[in-house]
Amino acid sequence: MTPENGSTSPNCAVAIVDDDASVRKALMRVLQASSYTVETFESAIEFLGSLNQHIPDCLIADLQMPSMGGLELRISLTRGGFEIPTIIISAHDELGSRERCSAAGAAAYLLKPIQKKELIATIKAATKSTM
Repeated sequence: MTPENGSTSPNCAVAIVDDDASVRKALMRVLQASSYTVETFESAIEFLGSLNQHIPDCLIADLQMPSMGGLELRISLTRGGFEIPTIIISAHDELGSRERCSAAGAAAYLLKPIQKKELIATIKAATKSTM
Protein backbone atom coordinates (compact mmCIF):
# COMPACT_ATOMS: atom_id res chain seq x y z
CA MET A 1 0.00 0.00 0.00
CA THR A 2 1.18 3.52 -0.67
CA PRO A 3 0.29 6.65 1.23
CA GLU A 4 -1.04 9.70 -0.62
CA ASN A 5 2.36 11.25 -1.17
CA GLY A 6 3.48 8.30 -3.29
CA SER A 7 6.19 7.05 -0.94
CA THR A 8 6.34 3.46 0.19
CA SER A 9 4.40 2.17 3.17
CA PRO A 10 5.66 3.81 6.35
CA ASN A 11 5.71 0.54 8.35
CA CYS A 12 5.36 2.72 11.39
CA ALA A 13 3.45 1.85 14.55
CA VAL A 14 1.69 4.84 16.07
CA ALA A 15 0.03 4.93 19.50
CA ILE A 16 -2.76 7.42 20.10
CA VAL A 17 -3.58 8.41 23.69
CA ASP A 18 -6.67 10.58 24.06
CA ASP A 19 -9.56 10.43 26.52
CA ASP A 20 -12.00 11.43 23.74
CA ALA A 21 -13.16 8.32 21.87
CA SER A 22 -14.19 10.31 18.79
CA VAL A 23 -10.70 11.84 18.48
CA ARG A 24 -9.04 8.42 18.88
CA LYS A 25 -11.31 6.93 16.22
CA ALA A 26 -10.82 9.80 13.75
CA LEU A 27 -7.03 9.81 14.09
CA MET A 28 -6.92 6.02 13.85
CA ARG A 29 -8.92 6.06 10.59
CA VAL A 30 -6.71 8.74 9.04
CA LEU A 31 -3.52 6.89 9.94
CA GLN A 32 -4.75 3.45 8.93
CA ALA A 33 -5.81 4.88 5.55
CA SER A 34 -2.18 5.98 5.16
CA SER A 35 -0.87 2.47 6.00
CA TYR A 36 0.17 3.10 9.59
CA THR A 37 -0.27 0.46 12.26
CA VAL A 38 -2.30 2.11 15.03
CA GLU A 39 -3.06 1.32 18.65
CA THR A 40 -5.34 3.54 20.70
CA PHE A 41 -5.48 4.13 24.43
CA GLU A 42 -8.03 5.93 26.58
CA SER A 43 -5.49 7.07 29.16
CA ALA A 44 -1.79 7.61 29.73
CA ILE A 45 -1.85 4.95 32.45
CA GLU A 46 -3.31 2.40 30.00
CA PHE A 47 -0.60 3.29 27.46
CA LEU A 48 2.21 3.01 30.03
CA GLY A 49 0.90 -0.44 30.96
CA SER A 50 1.22 -1.56 27.34
CA LEU A 51 4.92 -0.73 27.00
CA ASN A 52 6.04 -4.13 28.29
CA GLN A 53 4.31 -5.69 25.27
CA HIS A 54 5.04 -3.21 22.50
CA ILE A 55 6.83 0.12 22.08
CA PRO A 56 5.43 2.25 19.24
CA ASP A 57 7.55 4.15 16.75
CA CYS A 58 5.59 7.33 17.48
CA LEU A 59 3.16 8.55 20.13
CA ILE A 60 0.33 11.05 19.72
CA ALA A 61 -0.93 12.22 23.11
CA ASP A 62 -3.58 14.71 24.14
CA LEU A 63 -2.24 17.49 26.32
CA GLN A 64 -5.24 17.57 28.66
CA MET A 65 -6.48 14.26 30.05
CA PRO A 66 -7.65 13.19 33.51
CA SER A 67 -4.95 11.80 35.84
CA MET A 68 -2.02 12.27 33.46
CA GLY A 69 -1.92 14.54 30.41
CA GLY A 70 0.32 14.32 27.38
CA LEU A 71 3.07 16.52 28.81
CA GLU A 72 3.24 14.49 32.01
CA LEU A 73 3.23 11.31 29.93
CA ARG A 74 6.16 12.58 27.88
CA ILE A 75 8.11 13.41 31.04
CA SER A 76 7.29 9.99 32.54
CA LEU A 77 8.51 8.23 29.39
CA THR A 78 11.78 10.13 29.43
CA ARG A 79 12.33 9.36 33.11
CA GLY A 80 11.64 5.69 32.35
CA GLY A 81 14.23 5.64 29.57
CA PHE A 82 11.72 5.49 26.70
CA GLU A 83 12.66 7.80 23.85
CA ILE A 84 9.47 7.60 21.80
CA PRO A 85 8.97 10.51 19.38
CA THR A 86 5.94 12.24 20.88
CA ILE A 87 3.45 14.56 19.24
CA ILE A 88 1.32 16.49 21.71
CA ILE A 89 -2.14 17.52 20.52
CA SER A 90 -4.52 20.00 22.11
CA ALA A 91 -7.84 21.68 21.50
CA HIS A 92 -6.72 24.66 23.58
CA ASP A 93 -3.62 26.64 22.72
CA GLU A 94 -2.87 27.90 26.20
CA LEU A 95 -0.03 30.34 26.74
CA GLY A 96 3.26 28.50 27.22
CA SER A 97 1.95 24.99 26.43
CA ARG A 98 3.90 24.66 23.19
CA GLU A 99 7.11 25.80 24.89
CA ARG A 100 6.67 23.43 27.86
CA CYS A 101 6.06 20.51 25.51
CA SER A 102 9.10 21.38 23.43
CA ALA A 103 11.26 21.73 26.55
CA ALA A 104 10.11 18.25 27.64
CA GLY A 105 11.32 16.81 24.33
CA ALA A 106 8.07 16.57 22.39
CA ALA A 107 8.70 16.29 18.66
CA ALA A 108 5.74 18.53 17.84
CA TYR A 109 2.70 20.33 19.20
CA LEU A 110 -0.44 20.36 17.04
CA LEU A 111 -3.81 22.00 17.54
CA LYS A 112 -7.09 20.16 17.00
CA PRO A 113 -8.67 19.75 14.57
CA ILE A 114 -5.61 18.29 12.90
CA GLN A 115 -5.38 18.22 9.13
CA LYS A 116 -4.40 14.89 7.58
CA LYS A 117 -1.43 16.20 5.58
CA GLU A 118 -0.06 18.06 8.60
CA LEU A 119 -0.40 14.96 10.79
CA ILE A 120 1.32 12.64 8.31
CA ALA A 121 4.14 15.13 7.68
CA THR A 122 4.62 15.59 11.43
CA ILE A 123 4.82 11.84 12.07
CA LYS A 124 7.32 11.42 9.25
CA ALA A 125 9.47 14.24 10.59
CA ALA A 126 9.26 12.92 14.16
CA THR A 127 10.25 9.39 13.20
CA LYS A 128 12.83 10.26 10.55
CA SER A 129 15.83 9.77 12.82
CA THR A 130 14.44 6.62 14.44
CA MET A 131 13.20 4.69 11.39
